[in-house]
Amino acid sequence: MIFLFVLALVVVGPKRLPGLARQMGKFMAEFKRASNEFKNQFETEIMNIELEERAKKQAESPKVLPPEEARQPPFTPAAGVVGRGSSNQISAPETELVVTPDPLPPHEPSAPAKPTSTDA
Repeated sequence: MIFLFVLALVVVGPKRLPGLARQMGKFMAEFKRASNEFKNQFETEIMNIELEERAKKQAESPKVLPPEEARQPPFTPAAGVVGRGSSNQISAPETELVVTPDPLPPHEPSAPAKPTSTDA
């Protein structure tokens, strides 16, 4: 790189070297811009071709689904059981449901104890 700089300095001269460097910079920027634009156009065209191929494949492939088969459930639900209940309710026949009271009354939160102060 240094060799090229020294060679350009000897061949062009110190007065014209900055102008030449500026022109080279502009040329390189324009070349880079053109190459990026070409690359983007090329990628866009490739993507459009791939999309067209996919559309053709989808149009050619049949959209008919296989006939639906009747499926059996993996298990048979127990007769008469609708939801949660006690063991008596689950094992009882559908017509005779046994209702048992809850073994424990609902818990009511008690009021917090008031601290008593011993200071008089």
